[in-house]
Amino acid sequence: HVVKWKAIRDQAIIATGTTVYIPQSIYQPYTEADRVRYIEKADLKEPIIFKTAHPDQWGIGLDDALKAKMKDLLDKDDSMFEDCGPSVSIRLQWPGYRAWTKQIPTMDFKSPKGPITRAKLAKNIANCVKRFIEEKEKERMEMEADRRWRVGTRHIRMEDLILVSLHHISKGSWQPQLRLR
Repeated sequence: HVVKWKAIRDQAIIATGTTVYIPQSIYQPYTEADRVRYIEKADLKEPIIFKTAHPDQWGIGLDDALKAKMKDLLDKDDSMFEDCGPSVSIRLQWPGYRAWTKQIPTMDFKSPKGPITRAKLAKNIANCVKRFIEEKEKERMEMEADRRWRVGTRHIRMEDLILVSLHHISKGSWQPQLRLR
């Protein structure tokens, strides 16, 4: 899963925005036993890529995802997280801040009930990142942190970010790859 995380940056087709990715470390469980149980013995799924048309590229703006402006998102109605529990953890390992996690539902409870779609997943991730920025902009960054990655109103905001992919990094945990606009 580490190789796939790094490979996205080389494989991604980018037409707009920058090639600058938020340099997150990949989430790791704390103990060796947990690493074995939650990573090595887990059935980790392939990354979910958010591809768009007009322009053809990998990534959707988080502000568009939040407003459900997803007419250009390809395969937006595809089901995500089939055969998985009722929720997953979305993890952010944003440079300069403590690791952050939020649970999102894997099911859509509208009728008929079923797994969430790629479009709904993008919106849920956008909401997670929005909440992360709102919480972290009130906090100080860690002492040695690179200030370029600071989040908040006068720093990196939702509107500055593009969701490229989502990676299954351990059992029940997924981490988004984000790049700057």
